[in-house]
Amino acid sequence: MLNSLEPKTLWANFSALNAVPRPSKKEERVIAFIVQFGKQLGLPTYRDEVGNVIIKKPGSKGLEKRPCICLQSHLDMVHQKNANTVFDFDQQGIEMFVEGDWVKAKGTTLGADNGIGVAAIMSVLQAKDLAHPPIEALFTIDEETGMTGALNLKGGLLDAKYMLNLDTEDDRELTIGCAGGVDVTAGGNYSEEALEEGFTAYRISVKGLTGGHSGMDIHLGRGNANKLMNRILAQATEKFAVRINQIDGGSLRNAIPRESFALIALPLKHQKAFLEFIGHKNNILKAEYKSTDPHLQLTAEPSELPKKVLNKVFESQLLKTIYACPCGIYRMSPDIDRLVQTSNNLARVLVKDGSYTIQCLTRSSVDSEKMDLANAIKSCFELCGASITFAGAYPGWTPQPDSELVKTMSALYKELYKDNAHVNACHAGLECGILGNNYAHMQMISFGPNIRGAHSPDECVQISSVQKFWSYLLEALKRLQ
Repeated sequence: MLNSLEPKTLWANFSALNAVPRPSKKEERVIAFIVQFGKQLGLPTYRDEVGNVIIKKPGSKGLEKRPCICLQSHLDMVHQKNANTVFDFDQQGIEMFVEGDWVKAKGTTLGADNGIGVAAIMSVLQAKDLAHPPIEALFTIDEETGMTGALNLKGGLLDAKYMLNLDTEDDRELTIGCAGGVDVTAGGNYSEEALEEGFTAYRISVKGLTGGHSGMDIHLGRGNANKLMNRILAQATEKFAVRINQIDGGSLRNAIPRESFALIALPLKHQKAFLEFIGHKNNILKAEYKSTDPHLQLTAEPSELPKKVLNKVFESQLLKTIYACPCGIYRMSPDIDRLVQTSNNLARVLVKDGSYTIQCLTRSSVDSEKMDLANAIKSCFELCGASITFAGAYPGWTPQPDSELVKTMSALYKELYKDNAHVNACHAGLECGILGNNYAHMQMISFGPNIRGAHSPDECVQISSVQKFWSYLLEALKRLQ
């Protein structure tokens, strides 16, 4: 379906890549795919201990002695789908289609993040007619759920002077810094109690939210399904003596949760008032989020009556704790205009069968502030008796706006497009800061095509922007020295 798109080689490589299942922490098939790709080209190909792949290509004629450039992208992708989409990410390739100037997927994430970057690097390695210096292609694993590939890449494997990270999602931007992050997990066990007589059951659903990238989109004010569900449950327990059997909301730490579901028991005498309450709250939420989440829906459907529910003390503690948990923007940068400095995504809430897990991703470009917010979340959940763990911490990437690379890439952008690039830092996590720990000599910058709705089933990539991104990359390879 993408065969007629330009540049043909890039889209062909993207199609081939998207035929390979590649969820984070399950990248064996895509690692094998990239290793085979490099070996078939006859290029030196190396897989390290954790699964990162490095492929090296000599410079083209006349540029053999130019400084080496490292092209870097990550192999894994975020797996998200709509609730009514039947799809097995572990077995199926992404189903794509073209709509106007955009490539989209059928009810799932597209994998343009960071598949377009991977496909572009593959195309450079494959090409026989491009002008370029010596190339080191670095394909990392597990960027989306821990950055373990970048964290475990050893020093001494790369010789490049420059690194071009191809993981930015706006073709007007040159990214030179990013936030660090830490996974915060709260959990524990609770006792259940038998449900008394005189109840009926309902399945409450919060769905239709826009979701998105928990870093890049956190400032857009989109609804968080876990927060909205908790708001409804807290009010319903007070007004109607609702009892909770289970809560299941969100999925991945790096995605703003779009859906949440709860199974509740409702006293029979409150049925009419409860359903009126749900209808009223649905209208209120739709009004509050009409700009950011126009498809939001709050519903309550009859369900099979559960035998057990959360004990009342824990039920109250949990709802109050989730209510109090920081979510969204915590602090804006005082130094960089419109940059989120610190935030938290309340990403996953699972309460079922006597155990519960709450998952957050806390981000900040200031490491001390990141850990301060993480400790605030820790304190919040400790008040309801939860055990807390911090994991997957990674550093931010400190901007170097006066570097030779940034100046050259900025000047090149202005020459090609008669406009100034937006040179900035972002609130997402990029691997550059981590990779810089072992490759401090390497100057780094990140850029890419227009990708919208990353980390959600609305993800799409703009065809004309991919063409712009590709031409900019090729010109950079010729110019950098």
